[in-house]
Amino acid sequence: MKKRKRSDKTLLFLFKGLITDYMFLIFGGPDGEMGASMRYLSQRYAMPYKEGKAILTDIGTEELAHLEIVATIVHQLTRNLTPEQVVESGFGPYYIDHTTGIWPQAAGGVPFNACEFQSKGDPITDLVEDMAAEQKARSTYDNILRVITDPDVCDPIRFLRMREIVHFQRFGEALRVTQDNLDSKNFYAFNPSFDVKTKCK
Repeated sequence: MKKRKRSDKTLLFLFKGLITDYMFLIFGGPDGEMGASMRYLSQRYAMPYKEGKAILTDIGTEELAHLEIVATIVHQLTRNLTPEQVVESGFGPYYIDHTTGIWPQAAGGVPFNACEFQSKGDPITDLVEDMAAEQKARSTYDNILRVITDPDVCDPIRFLRMREIVHFQRFGEALRVTQDNLDSKNFYAFNPSFDVKTKCK
């Protein structure tokens, strides 16, 4: 990002609004990039079809890059804060624990944990969840873009939003591949990564 001089008022708005309420949400929150990467990279092991496994691996790896983008935005917005700005912005409790280091938590201060994502071991269950997760992330980026106007922040957020749409479509493709490998009369008769296929009467 190119350097631009911001007034203290603008900096505090970006800091308080983006960092405590928005950016942490997409970093370590329930619909954030860390949970997404862990979700997809964990689910790939139970995916019995190579096309689906490749999609989960590709998107899970890309989500790690998105995590780096969000962490960079957080760092660039906080690296030059004064102690006074930290106190006035309400960032004090985080600052005491982490200074301005990057640490994954939700907007409400809840630390990231494995409960932020699911790996059920059933390809259809997992892929439907993945599609929903991408839509929730897209909705979160939509909400951020409604309240933030700084182009240095909006431009990468628009890029991330666009990628959520692509991921949704890719997971739709993986779901179709999975369904094509199952009994078209009943996609949900068995778990293809666990059960032995039997004919249902």
